[in-house]
Amino acid sequence: MPGDTRFIITPKIKSQIIKIIDERIGQVHVTKEDFSELKSILKELAEAQKRTEEAQHRTELRLEELAEAQKRTEMRIDSLSQKMEELAEAQKRTEMRVDSLSQKMEELAEAQKRTEMRVDSLSQKMEELAEAQKRTEMRVDSLSQKMEELAEAQKRTEEEVRKLAIGLQDTRIQLGGLSRSFSYAFENEAYRNLPKLLYERYGYEITERMVRAEVGGKEINFFGKAHKDGKEIIIVGESKVRLDDSEWRREVFEDLEDKVNAVRSVYGDVPIERLLVTHFATKNFLDEAAEKGIMVIQSYEW
Repeated sequence: MPGDTRFIITPKIKSQIIKIIDERIGQVHVTKEDFSELKSILKELAEAQKRTEEAQHRTELRLEELAEAQKRTEMRIDSLSQKMEELAEAQKRTEMRVDSLSQKMEELAEAQKRTEMRVDSLSQKMEELAEAQKRTEMRVDSLSQKMEELAEAQKRTEEEVRKLAIGLQDTRIQLGGLSRSFSYAFENEAYRNLPKLLYERYGYEITERMVRAEVGGKEINFFGKAHKDGKEIIIVGESKVRLDDSEWRREVFEDLEDKVNAVRSVYGDVPIERLLVTHFATKNFLDEAAEKGIMVIQSYEW
């Protein structure tokens, strides 16, 4: 064992001791007592040797046990080293995950900041919309009030319009009467003056007095019969206050032609002269009427 100071007699040492003793015996006269003492010493040495061998055996056993324990310790250390390496790898993976998690946490923090900014912006816009809504409601209220005022004004206007319509209708009736009176007066004057003017200017001799007549379902202002060059001719005419080159002149010509066709439907294919009587006619109208073969007589001419 470690720390054991006992002397161990090996076979070589034992041989040297015996050799020394033999030499001593040969040199010195040994007595019986000396020999007995020597035997006692040898016995003790043998016992010591035995104890030493036993101790050495135990030491060897202990060393074997220590060797086995060392092997187990080394195996445990190897296992522990492997586990430590595994732990180190796991630690690395954990650190990588922690780093990734930290990065994600930072990204989430940034996203949260942006979200908060958007929420703040949205809140501001909601407040602005609320204010705009209030202003709109105030305007709607004001508009509703104005609409009510307009409705009342419309009622008053409608009443005034109704009264004006009644007055206008009366005026129209009166004007219509005046217009008819004026028209009849103008036509009556024309009835008296046309025969002479037609004869002097165009050579038409009126054989039947000109009248207002209904022929073929059409009212004709001037209807009469005349002779010229031995032929009987029918005169169909209309009266207009003014004849100019405005767009409605086409209606004048078309209306006169409709009445000519109505006369033909009754009298057949007889010669018909067209006549327009007016207070005033423009030069352009007179030129167009002449191209269509229509006589135009103005009141100042009689």
